[in-house]
Amino acid sequence: MTNETTVTEFILKGFSDFLELRLVSCAFVLFIYLFALLGNISVIAAVTIDSRLHAPMYFFLKNLSFLDICYTSVTIPKALINSLMGTGVISFWECVAQLFSFVMLCASECFLLTSMAYDRCLAINRPLLYGVIMSRKLCTELVIVAWLSGALYAIFHTINTFSLLFCGPNVIDHFFCDSSPIMRLSCSDPHTNEEGGFVVGGCIILGACALTIISYVLIISTIVQIHSAEGRWKAFSTCSSHLATVILFYVTGSFAYLRPASHYSPTQGRLVSVFYSILTPSLNPVVYCLRNTDMQVALKNLFAPSK
Repeated sequence: MTNETTVTEFILKGFSDFLELRLVSCAFVLFIYLFALLGNISVIAAVTIDSRLHAPMYFFLKNLSFLDICYTSVTIPKALINSLMGTGVISFWECVAQLFSFVMLCASECFLLTSMAYDRCLAINRPLLYGVIMSRKLCTELVIVAWLSGALYAIFHTINTFSLLFCGPNVIDHFFCDSSPIMRLSCSDPHTNEEGGFVVGGCIILGACALTIISYVLIISTIVQIHSAEGRWKAFSTCSSHLATVILFYVTGSFAYLRPASHYSPTQGRLVSVFYSILTPSLNPVVYCLRNTDMQVALKNLFAPSK
């Protein structure tokens, strides 16, 4: 971090510049946030309590739900409080911490989804060896690697953003501290930092995406060789929920971050961030519950246990 930085605090503009829209946005975001919390906590509780779900796929799902809870909670409560109180003040170091935490959790989810794709690939392509290869030890190691990789990328991303000089203005045209609107406030030329962040971030996202695509190419090549339609559908149904989650994550994430900061649009940035940071985590439990009979039964037993 540069010692020449004179800005000691930033001001977040919130969900909208207009009071009426801000209040409507707060109500909508609060509802989605509470829905996301309820859905993800329910998934964690169901997987923990139901012994039938003590399998690698559900172990990863439980960690995915925990990540979703964390990264929505890093930004949304602060944004809601600021919007409702009419103040968007956030200290410089609190902004640094928020950006680091958000990027770490998002990147960790990216790597975790790749691990989940590998899990599904093994389950379909190596069913006889699956139980031996995908041990509890390996599952734990994959989750730890996902968290550590996310933290390492977040360190780079945060330093790359805040190593710029900030001497004013200090109004961030967003509802949380994100790199693109922050870089727009820099007094120094952000071009080099912007390009470096874009290249590194793009390589990481595209690399993880490529590994996921390779896993699904192997999965599909195995499924098409199954002779019965029922067998093909049964095999595909075990990974369809994960595939839907991957599509949601990468489509919204690509719109949010695979573009230079110089092309950043405040209105578009806020809208895309709502989808990426709020709607996607709230939809993940729905996707898994709609497509997974075992999860439906576990949740039913959780909320309406049989006497």
